[in-house]
Amino acid sequence: MTADHPSAPPGEPPGADSAQRPAVGPAHAAGGAAQPEQTESILLDEPSTADLRAKVTQAWQEFARALAERLPTLPAGAHVELTLDPTASGTGDAVYSIGIDVAEEGRLSARAVGNAGLPDGYRLDRAAVADMVALGWAPPGVLEGSGQYFGLDTTTAQSGRISALLSRTLRDVYGAPHPAFLVYLIHDAEGEPLPDVPLGTARSEFGPGRVLEEDLDEALVEAVAAQNEQNDVLALEERVRTVVSTMLKSDSERLQVDSDGDINIRAGSAMVFVRVRDNPPLVDVFSPVLTQVEPTERLYVKLSELTNRMPIGRLYCADDTVWASIPVFGRNFQPTHLMLAVQVMTGLADELDDRLHGEFGGKRFFGDGDKTSRGDGEHRTGMYL
Repeated sequence: MTADHPSAPPGEPPGADSAQRPAVGPAHAAGGAAQPEQTESILLDEPSTADLRAKVTQAWQEFARALAERLPTLPAGAHVELTLDPTASGTGDAVYSIGIDVAEEGRLSARAVGNAGLPDGYRLDRAAVADMVALGWAPPGVLEGSGQYFGLDTTTAQSGRISALLSRTLRDVYGAPHPAFLVYLIHDAEGEPLPDVPLGTARSEFGPGRVLEEDLDEALVEAVAAQNEQNDVLALEERVRTVVSTMLKSDSERLQVDSDGDINIRAGSAMVFVRVRDNPPLVDVFSPVLTQVEPTERLYVKLSELTNRMPIGRLYCADDTVWASIPVFGRNFQPTHLMLAVQVMTGLADELDDRLHGEFGGKRFFGDGDKTSRGDGEHRTGMYL
């Protein structure tokens, strides 16, 4: 099992009626010269030209950086577990995980799951095993005490390099599309959780970090209460951060914001981005539906047809990525509208990625069966070591 995602190692550097909306390809979405410049910028600004690969790469870099900073601070006997969340990946009983034990004098012992711990249909193929060895993992049983796991012994002095290696293992070999799909656990020798320091967009096993539909009602009540307390005094951006942090049951200061200013949210198996605009006040909720797809006239026509059926929001293609977007009015901002937009976006991504992938190919953001052949994809672990 391997994944074709950004090749750069992590450690390195309100909607009008949909029936009246224009077609959604880059050549059509401008709406013609008669459209006001401001309207054009709303439709064509960063979301339409967002570089998904750059966003994902930055998220992995932040995860690796946070992990590199955290490892040297852990006491002897501490244990770190990094796991690709099976509830999002749909891998069932297959658990792709890496465990790191901290010993005296800063010694680290990492163990990564091998084929003996994976069920049929989810085991690493020969090329993936070769990738593991190329990254620096010793095959199962080679290091003392590694048993059926890949092994790696090092020290906290190498935490930067090791964090990049662990990130690339999770991303390129185990197939995590984004660190938001990782769950981590950090505890001491007695099994007690250690003070939680966020590892990028990854979710702590001991804390919050993802949107659960059954929690939305409760979160809505809390968000509305917070909105009433603020009495519209806070800027739109702060109100949006309050709502999102309430949905994630986290602190607004701990929300992950990328270089484009977008808040990163994992909702089910979808990766959702939330962007706040000041002029005019608007909140854009958008998500990648399909990547590595060839932009064709037939694709633009299909996206236009699907957009016309949506009561609000749109589908468009930018570069080689199909995006879904739902706007939320910023004036007289209502928390329920933002929460519903995130909820609808999750359903859209789950429904449309299969349909569009079957018709136009490409890759779903989190689709294990969409991987290109090793000869077609240049973003491979062994190719840039």
